[in-house]
Amino acid sequence: MQANSQIDTSLASQNQPSEHKTSQDIEDFIYLISHDVRSSVRALLELPQWIAEDLEEAGFKVEGQVASSIDLMNRHTGRLDRMLVDLLTFSRVGRMQEKCKVSLNDALTDVMDEMKIPSGFKVIRALECDDLDIGDRDILTLLNALITNAIKHHDKDGGRIVVASRCVGSDVVLAITDDGPGIAEKFHERVFGPMTTLRPRDEVEGSGMGLANVRKIATLYDGTATIRASPYGRGTSVEVQIPMEFLPTQSETPTF
Repeated sequence: MQANSQIDTSLASQNQPSEHKTSQDIEDFIYLISHDVRSSVRALLELPQWIAEDLEEAGFKVEGQVASSIDLMNRHTGRLDRMLVDLLTFSRVGRMQEKCKVSLNDALTDVMDEMKIPSGFKVIRALECDDLDIGDRDILTLLNALITNAIKHHDKDGGRIVVASRCVGSDVVLAITDDGPGIAEKFHERVFGPMTTLRPRDEVEGSGMGLANVRKIATLYDGTATIRASPYGRGTSVEVQIPMEFLPTQSETPTF
């Protein structure tokens, strides 16, 4: 029995690099397909507008069923393009960037400058722990996904989003908390799955990749991503716990 145990352990250790390579191959494939397919999708995004313009020039008024069909084409091609962009983002986690000590406060400022926050929402900073070893683009992806998720799934035209951090031992805990409708406990793990949405895409536009990117980034840096109850009585708190200093093993080394 001891010999079998040693063999099993040896095989497991031999399989780790193979499994890592397979995962890398899959991500390379996602990147290439998403990049190439998006070129065609971008052309499709312009096609409905060209059709409408040609009809107008030919003396046909674009209205009724024709206008509805063109609008439907616009919505679905736009949705497909958004999905491909998010797949590209997913495949780029941990890649083509510099890992360095990042200021959460500075990163949040950069994200806020790029985002269009609806006028009814207020983003509050409560950053007690600021420095973190992470890819300079991964931190932007992480913050953008968490804030966007809080706004997109809010059930009101305005609300409060608190971006907080604290030090727990040698880890940084980043928590994005909102006062929205919240997420039922039975879905707390499911929402981190790729392309997962709890509401139809006709109700809330999105690819369902936001929290999947959050979980992937947290896992890459030997951390965790979990859903907590909001301390405000309603809403959701997404907590990401990551070591302040990340030292990957050889088989886990990200391709920065």
